[in-house]
Amino acid sequence: MWLGIAGLAALLCAVSWQVFGRYVLNATPTWAESLALLLVLYVTMLGVAVGVRDAGHIGLESFLVLAPDALRLKMEMLIHLLVLLFGAAMAWNCAFLVHSVWSYRLPTLGISEGWKYVPATLAGVLIVLFSIEHLIALAKGREVEPSWS
Repeated sequence: MWLGIAGLAALLCAVSWQVFGRYVLNATPTWAESLALLLVLYVTMLGVAVGVRDAGHIGLESFLVLAPDALRLKMEMLIHLLVLLFGAAMAWNCAFLVHSVWSYRLPTLGISEGWKYVPATLAGVLIVLFSIEHLIALAKGREVEPSWS
């Protein structure tokens, strides 16, 4: 969560510098827009992972409330297992993208284009880990404490 907040602060600085450069200096810094877009990817992907950690993703909880306890537990485990599989597929495929475009450069930033796919790879890994945490908590009959309280 703190990384997300730091990313939002950096995003605010990049966009502010871009606006200042465009309207005050009359010389738009081209790197600021590319940096802002890259920071949006990082902040969004960290937010996705935190959403999985805090079970803030869209769910069909209204149907689960009506189910018997034994069935509800199995359905919750199935949901977290499916989210885990999605996170693993996301991490694997985005890591492949990182590797495949690593030699290309973002011209305005001078860094590898692979950095655009790193946040989705990291988010996929975090989704897998957080799903495992939820599965363990369900097996022990506990709840996962929210990361931000």
